[in-house]
Amino acid sequence: MKSWLFGGILFALGMTAPLSASEASALAAVMPSFADLVEELMPSVVNISTTTKPASEDLDEAGNITDSASSEFRRYFENGKKQEALGSGFIIDKEGYIITNYHVISDAETISVTLWDNTTLEAGIVGKDPKTDIALIKINTDKVLVPAKLGDSDKVRVGDWILAIGNPFGLGGSVTSGIISAKARDIESGQYDSFIQTDASINQGSSGGPMFNMSGEVIGINSVIFSTNGASMGIGFAIPINLADWVIDQLKKNGEIRRGWIGIKIRPNDEATALGLGLETTKGVVVSDVTVGAPAQKAGLAAGDVILKFGNDEISDPRMFSRLVAETPIGSQVEITVIKDGKEQTLSLEIEELTEEIPAAPVAQIEQISENVYQVNELGLQVAALSPQYREKFKISPAVRGMVVTEVLSGSDAESKGVKAGYVIVKADKKDVFDIDSLKNYINEAKLENNRPILLLLQDGEAVRFAALKLRNGN
Repeated sequence: MKSWLFGGILFALGMTAPLSASEASALAAVMPSFADLVEELMPSVVNISTTTKPASEDLDEAGNITDSASSEFRRYFENGKKQEALGSGFIIDKEGYIITNYHVISDAETISVTLWDNTTLEAGIVGKDPKTDIALIKINTDKVLVPAKLGDSDKVRVGDWILAIGNPFGLGGSVTSGIISAKARDIESGQYDSFIQTDASINQGSSGGPMFNMSGEVIGINSVIFSTNGASMGIGFAIPINLADWVIDQLKKNGEIRRGWIGIKIRPNDEATALGLGLETTKGVVVSDVTVGAPAQKAGLAAGDVILKFGNDEISDPRMFSRLVAETPIGSQVEITVIKDGKEQTLSLEIEELTEEIPAAPVAQIEQISENVYQVNELGLQVAALSPQYREKFKISPAVRGMVVTEVLSGSDAESKGVKAGYVIVKADKKDVFDIDSLKNYINEAKLENNRPILLLLQDGEAVRFAALKLRNGN
């Protein structure tokens, strides 16, 4: 009943003059008041400011401003230091540990934390993790601190009310409210993206602040806004506290993050991939490449295998799998359930430590022409997944697996080597080709090795052909 009344009042707001006393009273009756909850939560939220010593030709070796420094530089810098960043954070225990964002304190020379009672204290960095944009800092004080209660972000639902408290534009202790707009958002900021989206107003300086549910529990760390002008546009993102919990524990114990690694590349098992692999399910994730000598290869995993379970956890998407591997203790033995050669089986592998990644290789220039049809510029070909329509068109046996050539680009090495539409790329450099991502990975490897030719195994009806294709400029 109240929701209908609320909707009616809002309609009236848009259609009539200012509310009467009775209408205002009715509106107050259905709108939530967060005052009591905010009063309880405020003491656990802190404001953060940092100073950074800039590297500039306007400073001498001692860090002092030179006589030739511009007036603009002098206006913003004093004694070679600048108030570089404003952010937010929240206390998680009475010992003085505080959670914030990595980007808030990443380049900080000094960190100042202002408590709810306006006490300002210097903080030190305990540890930071750029991959998840989380940092742990600590203050030392005799004051009695009020830790925030951490909730369960997996239980939140789209449409739930939330509160965000932070330090936007230096206006400490600012409270905004909204709802959860979406869960598990991937905004392509990193491989562990799984953001909570909200329409609560989040602005510059809100980063690192808590997102509370209506029980007063932190369910997210406010981190990113979508904006075309730098101000809030009603789309903000928070790191789920369940994802952050493991990171925080690692930073608190070790001061750094040690992540698990098994040495594979994976992709979603979508309908096109399942079709190309001849699978009857779209569950799990598909292995697209395996690192030589890695735990995955030692266990018997190969490109084209489908991982259904990691330990006791059923895999729903690549990010879930990446997180599970990363959070598994180094040296652990884990059983994984896979579909291999069309049969479900269990493999056992040992988790190794993830080291710094090798810089990304040049990326193959592949354009999607239409649904499931791609132009591979380096090879001078257009290819597609082996759908029933293409099998019928080119008379391709149901037993053949790979990507079918739909067009050969004029002037390409493929044309000169006699590659024709209807040929199926079965292998590239002796490795199975089962979708566009696997083909892309093999081209990337060839590009990294001085653009060496790539050897294709092609199925032409009953005949098998080889073609060593020179890579052409993909741009």
